[in-house]
Amino acid sequence: MLDLVDIGANLTHDGFDHDRADVLARAAAAGVRRAIVTGASVTGSAQAIALSEAHPGVLYATAGVHPHHAADFDEHTGAALEALLRNRAVVAVGECGLDYFRDLSPRDAQRRAFAAQLEIAVRAGKPVFLHQRDAHADFVAILAPLLRELTAGGVAHCFTDGVAELDAYLELGLHIGVTGWVCDERRGSALRDAVPRIPLERLLVETDAPYLLPRDLTPKPAHRRNEPAFLPHVLERVAALRRQPTDLVARATTQNAERLFGLR
Repeated sequence: MLDLVDIGANLTHDGFDHDRADVLARAAAAGVRRAIVTGASVTGSAQAIALSEAHPGVLYATAGVHPHHAADFDEHTGAALEALLRNRAVVAVGECGLDYFRDLSPRDAQRRAFAAQLEIAVRAGKPVFLHQRDAHADFVAILAPLLRELTAGGVAHCFTDGVAELDAYLELGLHIGVTGWVCDERRGSALRDAVPRIPLERLLVETDAPYLLPRDLTPKPAHRRNEPAFLPHVLERVAALRRQPTDLVARATTQNAERLFGLR
């Protein structure tokens, strides 16, 4: 029986409001025994914590401000995050980073918010849950100087790039989170090339639910919503690309998640 950790699931999303208990039950039945609920704003992080507290030992939370919301980041936001990070359910700082693909916040605001959250992670002694899209050079430039102080490490969440970016992140000491993007025949070729190069001890798996429903999942749910119960499908795809037994990859990713996030 699988015992997986979904390291990134947006379970506070309103798309789960009508059946969240059923979603968690389906996840457990599929062997996804624990999940980390992503916080993308102060309010969203508080909601992730509340949900995790309602399911101790099953759900955990991150606390951070996504680059989409970076324009709203100020000293009060930073103070609020530091307070949230004192909660035992919180296992990482984030989702934080840079997103130059959508540019929903000005890039200078994104860079300031990212740097501020890295400093918060240093003070909190927590790992970082990182987002990067179309911003690799700036992302590395901001992250690299703080690496010696970020002793708890971090993960490149929902990694979708190729070998060059992977090698850079491995050099930085990051773990790599792989989602259903790897199942997308249209967009996932660079990631599929990179997956076999990820050291087994740095590999993590995630759904990013309700987003990134695996395109090769059959049958597809009528609502086309991703959920943690589909994580074994991602795991199987990753294991096949690596030419490793599924149970080996399952055990490794679970142990990696337990170690990085200090899961009980």
